[in-house]
Amino acid sequence: MKTSKVKKICVVTGSRAEYGLLKNVISLLGKEREIKLQLIVTGSHLSKKFGFTIKKILKDNFKIKNKIDLGLTKDDSFSLSKSMSIGLRKFVRVFEKNKPDLIILLGDRYEIFTACVAATLCRVPVGHIHGGEITKSSVDDVFRHSITKMAHLHFTANSDYKKRVIQMGENPKNVYVVGGLGVDNIKGTEIYSKVNLEKKLNLKFSRRIVLATYHPETLKKDNSFKYLKNLLGALKKMRDTSVIFTMPNSDIDSLKVSKIIKRFTSKKKNFYFFKALGQKKYYSCCKYADFMIGNSSSGVLEMPTFKKFSINIGERQSGRIKAKSVIDCDGKIKNIIKAIEFSINPSNLRKIKNIVNPYGSGGASKKIVNILKKRKFDKLIFKNFSNLNLK
Repeated sequence: MKTSKVKKICVVTGSRAEYGLLKNVISLLGKEREIKLQLIVTGSHLSKKFGFTIKKILKDNFKIKNKIDLGLTKDDSFSLSKSMSIGLRKFVRVFEKNKPDLIILLGDRYEIFTACVAATLCRVPVGHIHGGEITKSSVDDVFRHSITKMAHLHFTANSDYKKRVIQMGENPKNVYVVGGLGVDNIKGTEIYSKVNLEKKLNLKFSRRIVLATYHPETLKKDNSFKYLKNLLGALKKMRDTSVIFTMPNSDIDSLKVSKIIKRFTSKKKNFYFFKALGQKKYYSCCKYADFMIGNSSSGVLEMPTFKKFSINIGERQSGRIKAKSVIDCDGKIKNIIKAIEFSINPSNLRKIKNIVNPYGSGGASKKIVNILKKRKFDKLIFKNFSNLNLK
């Protein structure tokens, strides 16, 4: 009887947000007999300044194959470039030692881009999740498209993103529409009761609840702090409201943004700042929040599943396909206030009761794992540019 070769699949995670999306994929891969999982933890997971979120991975009982510390301590461009150079050397060493058959990467961050470059140098094929998307005011946009060009298998969130990946010259046979991983995770997460959530967060909710995450606009830096000031000014005007801020990702100026938010929340009653909530507490906050505000991708990808409004400030998420529950706002304080008033109006909430999230209805993780089980990886490394018929 012929036995199939065990596939060594390496998954790289570098931030709490992307780990939350990958968690189900990691879990399913680890249960497959014909797959040997190699989990690599890097980036802000290993930084105390960003919450040392490796603790969450260990709490989930995942076996970590390698930890790659990028020496992440500051948020300026020189420090991040230094971290990338450290990462490139370390990733190459680890990939050459572990000899994976395929490396799974999600998204668009600098540490994921670095891992992809290392995989290319080591001639290891890459499976890329959430490619083809656009975030116009973020340097992540460039990293995402670059990863697409280095990757060999593509798992996109919807058909429009699949078309864009093919437009970049990728073989249509290697591009799959699986849906968004965020929606998938929501469906598989048990939500806390409101009372238990209060206990977990050690707070008492006010009449209204707002969930907020604000990241720097990495291509329009001048707007970052102006929009943040306006956001805080608008939220300050709300009465009988609990505002829960989560920490931004490790981008340029993210520590400065965190410092401003942390200082502001420490002086305001019913304002709270958390470095990392964890998936269960985060989705529970989504469930009970009146609306989400800021510029997080979660407001675009995940909040529509909860049938709640998300106010998207600035241009960081500009270009992404959005549900009707996402309110784009230019960052002026009067328009942020107007968007807040619109979001809490009961008649407007009724209008989005039956909206459909364009990022699917769940099942993405299982689809990805099933494709990985069926596909052969040995010839993926030989890529051809797939030309479009433009006649």
